[in-house]
Amino acid sequence: MPHLAADLTAITATPLAEIPPSGIRAFAQKVDDIPSLIKLTLGEPDLNTPEHVKQAAVQSILDNDSHYSAQKGTPKLRRAISAYLKRKQNLSYDPETEVIVTVGATEAIACAMLALFQPGDEIIVPTPSYALYFPLIQFTKAKLVPINTAKTNFVLTPEALKDTLRQHPHAKAILLNYPTNPTGRECSSSVLAQLAPIIAENHLYVISDEIYGELTYGIKHTSIAHYLPERTLLINGLSKSHAMTGYRIGYIAGPANLISPIAKMHAFLVTAPSNPAQAAAAEALEHGDDDPAQARPIYQKRRDYLVKALNDLGLKTMTSEGAFYVFTQIPAEYGTDDEKFALDLARQAKVGGTPGSAFGPGGEGHVRFSYAASDADLHEAVNRIKNFLVTKDDNK
Repeated sequence: MPHLAADLTAITATPLAEIPPSGIRAFAQKVDDIPSLIKLTLGEPDLNTPEHVKQAAVQSILDNDSHYSAQKGTPKLRRAISAYLKRKQNLSYDPETEVIVTVGATEAIACAMLALFQPGDEIIVPTPSYALYFPLIQFTKAKLVPINTAKTNFVLTPEALKDTLRQHPHAKAILLNYPTNPTGRECSSSVLAQLAPIIAENHLYVISDEIYGELTYGIKHTSIAHYLPERTLLINGLSKSHAMTGYRIGYIAGPANLISPIAKMHAFLVTAPSNPAQAAAAEALEHGDDDPAQARPIYQKRRDYLVKALNDLGLKTMTSEGAFYVFTQIPAEYGTDDEKFALDLARQAKVGGTPGSAFGPGGEGHVRFSYAASDADLHEAVNRIKNFLVTKDDNK
């Protein structure tokens, strides 16, 4: 037994033990067991995977497609990804050398960081941003360089990037996420065109997480890869666009010299994704352009309802341009203690939202609500929030 205890101590003393879990999941675990909780915490589409996509997965199983896939993904899916990016963004990628199919966009992000970053590398991240980025950067022993975008309406400006690079002239990469989780802000093509020469002049690589690119409202998504194809790793997937979170299919596209080491890391981590899931993803990309087009107005209607309802309750909420989140200022009496507000809301009103501080600098004093939930749940959530605020005011 003493030897076992020593072994366990050694295991828990690894670098991973020093890294906290994702703030999103950590908070969800605190409140998910609350009875009758309306969960607006996670980015989980409530829509079903399109029928033709499901049937492609079923057919793969019936065809006994049960052997190892090519490590970079099936040739059919890589060709479908290449064709999709050409059709949607006019970007050209060789499916053989410049595309990898991953186990969700999460694995794509992790592989890119593990393959390309070394201890001490400085990685610029506009914040607030997806909470997963922070522990992954810490795990690689790279250095996070956040740019707080709260004062610029949650969009990175050329001036802010220039100022950061003056202070960090040796930064190696910048991680962009548009449309952004948690704010839903999109970055316009005109702003991207201004950022691109700054990035190029400072020899930065770009990791561009575009998982919500199909879900924009009133603005067309443009990839930074359009301006910097030779420096950009474009990450995307099917989870959000086609309601396929459980299929775990993402992809990464970029120049061959960057894709090669990432492919090696990917092979070490997972060997290859599931064949039925890849068959479904190929079907979605080849014949499913109408699927996100049908989902978009559903999400937009929910967004419009939730933004107006929260603003009417005195919770300042901007209208997001993409994804399926609203980023809401918490009541003034809570100051910037968004965790206390979110916990009170969950325990007293039975409504789950994610504290904004989980998303890094600039997120403090906010809460993120996902509107990837049913209309009935959203209406009930608003009623509960209203009652919570009224009761709180009456008890002052």
